[in-house]
Amino acid sequence: MKFLVYLSLLLSSFFISAQDNFTEANARGVIDLFFEGFHEGDTVKMRSVMAENLPTQTVFATKDGMNMIQDGTGSDLLKAISTRPEDQNWDERLLDYKVQIDGNLAHVWTPYEFWYNGQFSHCGANAFTLAKFDEGWKIVHLIDSRRRSSCKEE
Repeated sequence: MKFLVYLSLLLSSFFISAQDNFTEANARGVIDLFFEGFHEGDTVKMRSVMAENLPTQTVFATKDGMNMIQDGTGSDLLKAISTRPEDQNWDERLLDYKVQIDGNLAHVWTPYEFWYNGQFSHCGANAFTLAKFDEGWKIVHLIDSRRRSSCKEE
């Protein structure tokens, strides 16, 4: 009986420590894989780190100064990537990664610049929420901001 108690404690501590093994580098790796797929037009690669029903949102201000939120889905994003004309080059340059992790939940904030066919288009920040699934860590929510003012252009 004591053996079973010790065994269950040992296994419990293993599973608890396994949750703590997800690092900032791992979180960055999930985001990097997502963007590799984004830049390559590889929706299979992107989907590998996206939850099935991923909600997406974009916040922006209209030319008239009205604040807007546009809702979408991961499927919408994948469709945009898969139907992107070959003569269009979308280059989203991540400027930084700020990562927070708590157990099986993580948040990654990535300020960015977006370049369209080699020309600066806009800037903003992505906020990714990641969660641990049985098959690994996946993006469960993505919201980004988009603006043209107050951007540091290269």
